[in-house]
Amino acid sequence: MKPKNLVIACLGLVLIVSCREEKKSSDPDSQMKKVMAIHDEVMPKIGSMGKLVGELSSKEDSSALGLQYKSARRGLQEAHKAMMDWMQGFGNRFDSDEILNGKKLSEQKQVWLNEEEEKVKALRDQINSSIETAETLLESNRK
Repeated sequence: MKPKNLVIACLGLVLIVSCREEKKSSDPDSQMKKVMAIHDEVMPKIGSMGKLVGELSSKEDSSALGLQYKSARRGLQEAHKAMMDWMQGFGNRFDSDEILNGKKLSEQKQVWLNEEEEKVKALRDQINSSIETAETLLESNRK
């Protein structure tokens, strides 16, 4: 094969692969599954957040350390509220067929799904961060 033809063939292959990848990433069904997977990742953590809130609350007082416990508790409670608010808002925007069965989304709902994906990623970070802060604080003061 001539070098020119080889270059053209390689460029064609790269173009085909990149188009296929772009199609996959913009697939609403796949994107909905990704959003729900993030939700499913953090939802089980809600129970441990409640336990941490209880543990932190029992240690709160007016000392500097007590105020740190209070701050960590509030962070957990804010993350919990954010999760509940996100779920309610998400449920108001999408019906069960769209969420669970891959029902085709309208153009407006696709815009919303893009927004919800960003929101749920930020929510995951908020939940994980608040848990890490609380656990680190409790662990460092158990000695």
